[in-house]
Amino acid sequence: MYGMLLQSVHHFIQAEYGEEAWKEIVKLAGCKHLTFNTHQVYPDDTMAKLAEACAHVTSAHVDEIMEFFGKCFVRFFSNFGYDVPIRATGRYFTDFLQNVDNIHSQFCFTYPKMRSPSIYLTGIDVKGCDMVYRSDRKGFICYIIGLLTQISKDFFNLTAFKLTVVDNSCSAGANRRSNVVKFRIDFDNTNYMQAEVLRHRPKKIENLPSVPCYHLLELFPFAIMIDPSMVMVGVGQKLVEICSGQDILLGQSVNDHFSLRRPKGISITWKNLIYLGNIMFELELLRKKEVKEKDDPATSASESTMKNILLKGQMKYIADVNGVIFLCSPIINDLDELTERGIFLNDLNQHGLGKEMVMAGWQHNSKLEVLFDDAEQRSLDLEQSYELLDKWKKRSDELLYSMIPQTVADRLRGGNSRLSTCETFESVTILFCELVGLHSSTVEEALSVVNCMNTVFSCFDEMMDKFQVYKVETVGYVYMVAGGAPERTNVHAQRIADLAISMVDEVKELKYKDRDKVDIRIGIHSGPAVAGVVGIKVPRYCFFGDTVNTASRMQSTSTPGNVNISIDTKNLLPQHLYQFRSRGLVKVKV
Repeated sequence: MYGMLLQSVHHFIQAEYGEEAWKEIVKLAGCKHLTFNTHQVYPDDTMAKLAEACAHVTSAHVDEIMEFFGKCFVRFFSNFGYDVPIRATGRYFTDFLQNVDNIHSQFCFTYPKMRSPSIYLTGIDVKGCDMVYRSDRKGFICYIIGLLTQISKDFFNLTAFKLTVVDNSCSAGANRRSNVVKFRIDFDNTNYMQAEVLRHRPKKIENLPSVPCYHLLELFPFAIMIDPSMVMVGVGQKLVEICSGQDILLGQSVNDHFSLRRPKGISITWKNLIYLGNIMFELELLRKKEVKEKDDPATSASESTMKNILLKGQMKYIADVNGVIFLCSPIINDLDELTERGIFLNDLNQHGLGKEMVMAGWQHNSKLEVLFDDAEQRSLDLEQSYELLDKWKKRSDELLYSMIPQTVADRLRGGNSRLSTCETFESVTILFCELVGLHSSTVEEALSVVNCMNTVFSCFDEMMDKFQVYKVETVGYVYMVAGGAPERTNVHAQRIADLAISMVDEVKELKYKDRDKVDIRIGIHSGPAVAGVVGIKVPRYCFFGDTVNTASRMQSTSTPGNVNISIDTKNLLPQHLYQFRSRGLVKVKV
């Protein structure tokens, strides 16, 4: 269910802050997933990383974000009908707290990989109760506060509600460390306490005859009776048969043959059995391997393959015998597990639903697996489609920005018409650069010319961002650049001049195969111009006016390896930064 929790985080962050904020949060968190699957396992620290990233983006505190996540999860799972079992748990909020651990254990059938926390109450009074929370995951205190606060408000109509952390510690378990948090929950618990007084009020019942212990153990064939010294004084008949003899379990300590799976983080003691009577217990019967290869090799082989049996039920105190009986049944998911644990359908309680559940699970398990696999595959395909969409979107943006400046393209995406992109610029600088010395009379020479042009123009393309100018287009051997549009600036002439000098230097350093001399000639002119998007199927950002024509004439009358500029451009350039040489009168075509 951790996947569903992360799904709720994704859903509400996207709804609250938008898709772009969610992508930024995922990136800051270092998370590989943009979406989450319910039945997929994710790292335990995913939630904490998302909370830290969300706090950074929203400028909120991490604790506030985690509490927000808890409240969001309640609203999220309510949309899928998971609020129904919570509302049906009991009449009062205390009933829910006493059974939340049992609810988690029931969900383990739907979510086999679920690692739920353990929650139980250690004290109940009129003003509230004391709660213990145990979990393998860290950093979920504020999340639990937000979760329980929202549940108390939405499902039990509690207005005055407060959670306080009394103690926060860490205990070592068998395989990992368990985080233990003790809460004090303050709310109006009067109705529950009054109901408890009525329930425990002495009832006038006529004396009933005693029932032999073996009758009780026949009704509950997997039950265990435990005395205050934690010794098993009674064992169900089916447990006796499975363990090949009553003397193996009877009269021995529970701790020698059973391991406590749930509640988490506690030991099997008399105090805990009495104290946690409302909590569902899970005890694992440890199957000891007895090596008897000399006497009966077949028996030894079968015993060595037997798996442990998980028993689930309630610890019920019986005052008449001063003992606790563990009313339980084995947890069996399908028919295959029966043979693996040496159990048969006939061993299960006749009056229970164990047989029906095993058979129903066997009938529907394959179909559910197919549905889960299909759902996860669709989710993976959707995630890959999103990645492919982002990839192609980036490519389309690159293509669009190669034809239209990004600022203009964004305006068109915002709904503006193409005519609105047409602007008049009081002063821009236009550069034309032509490759000279390229001639082709054969196919091989033509290919060489193309390769040469591609090398030179690709080198020029890389300079555009450096000098903050805009490449307008390439037509044949001519390369056109504009400065001061669409981004207006007062230093457009200087940027274009610096670009022109770099172009000349770069071409001198480039070497071309089978070409002794390839050069460029550049012309520059500054003046007013009009620019805008032209075209429908293949839109281009074009420049119009006498400034463009004059710049083209500056290029056509230039000499190879030099930059020919007009007097208007010269007047805009700092005189102390550049060297100028007058060409005298040059005849220019009008």
